[in-house]
Amino acid sequence: MKATTTRTASFGPYSLDLRSGELRKFGTKLKMGEQPFQILLILLESPGEMVTRDQLREKLWANDTFVDFEHGLNSAVQRLRDCLSDSAANPRWIETLPRRGYRFIGQVEWPDKGISSDVLSQPHSGSKPKDSDDAADGSAGRSSSDKNVKLRSAVPRVALLVAGALILLLAATMIAQRIQQGRSSKRARLIRSLAVLPLENLSGDPAQEYFADGMTDEVITMLAKNPSLRVISRTSVMQYKKVHRPLREIAHELGVDGILEGSVTRTGNRVHVRTQLIHAATDTHVWAESFDRDLSDVSALQNELAKAIANQVGATTSVSGKSERKIKPEALDAYLLGRYYWFAGDYGKSREYFQKAIDLDHDYSAAWSGVADSHTGSVAEGLFSPDAVMPQAEAAATKALELDDLDDGAHRAAAAIQFFYRWDWKVADRESARAIELNPGLGENHHLRAYVLSALNRTDESLQEDRKAIELDPFVRPWELGYSLLRARQFDAAINELRIRSGAQPNDAWVHGVLSAAYLHKGMEKEAEQESEEDLRINGAQKLADEKHQIYIRHGFQAVLEWKLNRVKQSAAKRYVSPMEFAEAYAQLKRKEETLHYLELAYEQHAPFIAHLQCDSNFDFLHTDPRYRAIVKKMALPPEF
Repeated sequence: MKATTTRTASFGPYSLDLRSGELRKFGTKLKMGEQPFQILLILLESPGEMVTRDQLREKLWANDTFVDFEHGLNSAVQRLRDCLSDSAANPRWIETLPRRGYRFIGQVEWPDKGISSDVLSQPHSGSKPKDSDDAADGSAGRSSSDKNVKLRSAVPRVALLVAGALILLLAATMIAQRIQQGRSSKRARLIRSLAVLPLENLSGDPAQEYFADGMTDEVITMLAKNPSLRVISRTSVMQYKKVHRPLREIAHELGVDGILEGSVTRTGNRVHVRTQLIHAATDTHVWAESFDRDLSDVSALQNELAKAIANQVGATTSVSGKSERKIKPEALDAYLLGRYYWFAGDYGKSREYFQKAIDLDHDYSAAWSGVADSHTGSVAEGLFSPDAVMPQAEAAATKALELDDLDDGAHRAAAAIQFFYRWDWKVADRESARAIELNPGLGENHHLRAYVLSALNRTDESLQEDRKAIELDPFVRPWELGYSLLRARQFDAAINELRIRSGAQPNDAWVHGVLSAAYLHKGMEKEAEQESEEDLRINGAQKLADEKHQIYIRHGFQAVLEWKLNRVKQSAAKRYVSPMEFAEAYAQLKRKEETLHYLELAYEQHAPFIAHLQCDSNFDFLHTDPRYRAIVKKMALPPEF
């Protein structure tokens, strides 16, 4: 008789129980029909080998159903792919061999691989029994007790053989596990850069997407505090949310060695997080863990997860030395919603939720930083006059620092206010440097620091910070380094950089807008106009792009600049428009008096981007004018000329 123990096949975040027919992802059961299960089982039993369509038909479809076979197989394979979040075009698990069959291309492990044994009721073939005649001749000399003794002596021998086989199998399994652990450890040590893919929401409630996104963001932030580990920032990884593509491709696009993927399940005030670390080059699993916490303990969970991953890859962990403060679940919910709307660019809505978090938990430092950021962001976007809201932003940032001086977000918020509004360059320098010291892996910190250093005429350092920022977050601001080179008046380098970025990300409007400015400063008017029109088209303003193009064709580039000025005037009749927009429009027309008038007005209103005054080559023709120099002196900027 043959007895087989339960077997479980594991691949990536999935496990398949062969006895129950259950497929689980990160421990959560997925719905899968009988035919997809049988197909998966057949493929898993021969990983890397082709299983033909005829083989599947013979095993799963009766001969009299041949007419429906093609449709049935295609439907079953598609249902299986849906369960595995896989695709035929970019397979990670199941590869299609057109018109021939399928192949499982992932790495399969059998943690509890079945043990088979034959329980023998007959002697081994090497102990041939005597024939019946011999048995008859010797029967008189044998007693029944002799037969019983031999039978009893044979049983222990069989038991010893089975036990020995089990011991050998156990030893082999332990050796294999140690080899696998050694390989996993070596792979983990090769991970020096990491992308955290958006955690999958397995709560069964689409309204909880904000929570999964927020957890992803917080995990990234915690991991980014490791100075020896490069972690891709949130904005760049969010483009892979619900995108089922091979991890090797994603890792190649982001330029990382490792991928962290996982899921979040929230039930009431309980949070369950499952994660696994993948070595991208080999697409193999190196580590996995699950965490269960109360919602008020989420900060501790994030810290624990970040430290566990850092230990796996041999990175230096950043230890704050302070105990993690428990946050009220309702306040955490409000904060995560605030971050969700912040990344969506809805500063007003984000501020409402940050304020709600503060109302629920007054000492919530991150929520105070969020309020400061939402005010500063709305001013930078030109939605409000600086004097209307920046004092509130400053008060919120000050409160955040009082509550948690180790929060890099609070220092970044303070630096932004001092840079864009107060023009206290010394404090802006100190606070932006401190933000990087606390969290060197966050691209946003390096981006702001580049602005500060640029204003202080520390050009080389500024370019270095922007290079670091775009390395950490290549998709959020692909124009970033080009703009930095533009501020440094390295126009040829800026054009080359932005051309590369526009080729890689042709639908980013800002890339075309900054490239247009670079062409303009080189006197390449035709190219500047083409890029400006592309900027408008990507932003959905096709009619404006066509109108602008016709003006250029009929009247030339100077007429286009006049058209741009009129557009600014029309906007100012409907909403607040920063004086810097007027100053730049007049500067491009080389209308000196109007440019100086609006620069004075920008100084009086503390318009944010006047901080870039000396970095903006549009104003270079004013450098010898005493009125321009007076503005620079009043702002206490170190003179560049």
